[in-house]
Amino acid sequence: MTRTDRQPAPISRPADAPRVTRRRVFYIPGYDPIHPRRYRELYRKEGADQAGISGYEVTLSARASRPGARYGWSVAGRIEGGEVAAEIDVLVWSDIVRASMSHTIAATYLQLVRTAWAYIGSGALFRLMRLRKGPIIAALYPVGFLILQAAIALGAGYMLARAVVAIAGVAVLPGALGALLGALTGAGAAYAILRWFKARDGRFYAYYLMHDYAYAARYGGANPPPLEARMAEFADEIAEALTQDVDEVLVVGHSSGAHLGVSILADLIRAGRVPPGGPALAFLSLGQVVPMVSFLPGAHRLRADLAFLSTARALTWVDVTAPGDGCAFALCDPVAVSGVAPPRRRWPLVLSAAFTQTLSPARWRTLRWKFFRLHFQYLCAFDRPGQYDYFRITAGPQTLAQRFEGRAPSASRIVAPVNKFTSIAP
Repeated sequence: MTRTDRQPAPISRPADAPRVTRRRVFYIPGYDPIHPRRYRELYRKEGADQAGISGYEVTLSARASRPGARYGWSVAGRIEGGEVAAEIDVLVWSDIVRASMSHTIAATYLQLVRTAWAYIGSGALFRLMRLRKGPIIAALYPVGFLILQAAIALGAGYMLARAVVAIAGVAVLPGALGALLGALTGAGAAYAILRWFKARDGRFYAYYLMHDYAYAARYGGANPPPLEARMAEFADEIAEALTQDVDEVLVVGHSSGAHLGVSILADLIRAGRVPPGGPALAFLSLGQVVPMVSFLPGAHRLRADLAFLSTARALTWVDVTAPGDGCAFALCDPVAVSGVAPPRRRWPLVLSAAFTQTLSPARWRTLRWKFFRLHFQYLCAFDRPGQYDYFRITAGPQTLAQRFEGRAPSASRIVAPVNKFTSIAP
């Protein structure tokens, strides 16, 4: 498999480029039904830990609420000899996520069948396997575990039904009545077991992950209309920030939020809404799972947006993943592997967070098998920090372009165009 290609270097910046004193940050979460306050508390805790390790200051404070304003917080950073005021907004789509989740067991199993067919029937699953095994295992896990739950429930129900029929025979009940009693008892037991598993999905994540993959697969990789409408709102807010007196507007997309960020920013730039001479525009994609969507036959919009954004001069795009994150397509160039890389592309700059190097051996041993926690490590503190530092990027005095100026892409990045579906128009 080809792992390197020739890619233009990132845009160079003058050595005397002004330092950032004010920044707007827009964080786009992945498929997450939970209130965004979790991200504020994560930033508060992990920012304090990283500041203590790295010797700088990050102070988080509540922001005065405004009618119609997004959920967010203010950050004051004293980093690298600079003082920075950052406003962080979470672009919330958790209500759309909650509405997409099936609330019945039967509906979830129907989603399982439809999603499996979407990936297997299109051949996308087999092509994704050629990239990284980790996210494919993560994708197959809910399918396998839900099938296992059904097998346990049906097996237990069947054995209980047979026992009831046998007891009914001893009690000299009519055969038909005994069979009915056994069937009802067995079905009730099977349903109770499935309910038991569903009630504990906070430990197993089978239903949650099934809903996640089903959401992308439902429209064959296209965005559902409610999500498209919300993305247009996000674009409006980012466009407004680009007219304000700030030095940088930074968009951060995590997990499936990364491919939303691609499309939002592509729309923004195509429409000419990035003012010349305005704030620097930057996009930081973290733990991306773009191929899970772009490899589906109906993902025409996303593929077109990837191709467009990869040549854009109006922004800087840095993509950070880590091989230790089994839920992301680590070091897979999302444009190249999707098969839509134009000849003179500029972005993204693909970098590794290198968890095995930036986390101490003791810390790595603690987190290694906590797959979902590792998927959020990009937003957390590193006890052996390297060049990637989420808090320096969001609250430090350099733009994203300045911070990674001249940095070569990871030598082990994957750029093989293995996607079968490369059309960018329906």
